[in-house]
Amino acid sequence: MASTPETRVQELHLTFPPAPVPVAKYKTAVKVGNMLYVSGHGPLKPDKTQITGKVGKDLNLEEGKAAARQVGLAILATVKATLGSLDNVVKLVKTLGLVNCTDDFGDQPKVINGFSELMAEVFGEENGVGARSAVGTNSLPGNISVEIECIFEIK
Repeated sequence: MASTPETRVQELHLTFPPAPVPVAKYKTAVKVGNMLYVSGHGPLKPDKTQITGKVGKDLNLEEGKAAARQVGLAILATVKATLGSLDNVVKLVKTLGLVNCTDDFGDQPKVINGFSELMAEVFGEENGVGARSAVGTNSLPGNISVEIECIFEIK
């Protein structure tokens, strides 16, 4: 891909929510050397509300996947606010995705694909796809549907 992540964001007509602020005693992102550790983010929308509910009960698979994509937009807002530009990202290294779901729901990887596909769209297949875990949980803070944390290599 010849275009930069910032250019791709414009080409994809992506709208970021405001960069989230911590809701407890932590930082949303921490730079250590050439790595950026991004704390767990929820599916924050531009109107500052969150997507809530259990996947498998309140949301179906596609709605869960859309919630994971929305988490990706919130994470991109944090990365941009922290680094000044998404062009300062070298690659996505690791993702941990948590899905608030029913006990019998087993498609957590498909839900977290909403995040992973967005990262591939913005950073490209080579730099936007990293190692990943997708886990189901019985609850998340504020009943959010999805929480994702990740690590980026940065310039």
